[in-house]
Amino acid sequence: MKTKCLIVDDEPLARDLMRNHIEKLDNFEIVCECGDAMKALKELRDQKIDLMFMDLQMPQITGIEFLKILKNPPKVIITTAYREYAVDGFELDVVDYLLKPITFERFLKSVNKYYQITQDESTVTTPVSEVIQPAEPFIYVKENKRVIKVLLNEILYVEGLSEYVQIYTDKKKIITKTTLASLEEKLPGESFLRIHKSFIVSLYRIEAFTASTIEVPGKELPIGRSFKNSVFHALQQNGSLPGNI
Repeated sequence: MKTKCLIVDDEPLARDLMRNHIEKLDNFEIVCECGDAMKALKELRDQKIDLMFMDLQMPQITGIEFLKILKNPPKVIITTAYREYAVDGFELDVVDYLLKPITFERFLKSVNKYYQITQDESTVTTPVSEVIQPAEPFIYVKENKRVIKVLLNEILYVEGLSEYVQIYTDKKKIITKTTLASLEEKLPGESFLRIHKSFIVSLYRIEAFTASTIEVPGKELPIGRSFKNSVFHALQQNGSLPGNI
């Protein structure tokens, strides 16, 4: 099922940019674009909206004032040129606060945050009797001009190469232009472990390890000296470690 989006911004160029970002994602659908909050209110009444991308400085009523009058708002990502409203936005429980001009990489980070929030809410609120098949956690990454959905349970390990990162899965290798630190922020810490300045591994895909290496299917990876304590602490938390490693 696609995420139904509403863009609310009085600047046509800003709407164009947001539309271009959203249209690159297969799982997103733009339901409507509005130039002011009053038109947006009508759309919210007439149809189901999952996620609203909203500017703050608009005619008639500001985005902050608009959010305060909504009884059951959808998830909201604020898009604005004004940093000083960030506190007000987060007090209203928005998903994220994007400062213009909005890069695609920063937009993707917000999308991943939206999915994390909705998955967490689904896990908490959905009765067990209604669960048919839980959604598999994933992230979006950009490879060349394509945005690729990567299932977290398929990732074996990630390798950082200066300005690029290689994601190795069961089926393929994905190369995306980002840093290892940026990608590490998107990966859940309970499932992934930084073992070296150049490597992150999936804790659930570790097959064996020594004092200096970790093995995942088809690959042996080094443990960095500065990472040893944190690595073995994490391994101890996730299972029983034998002595004299």
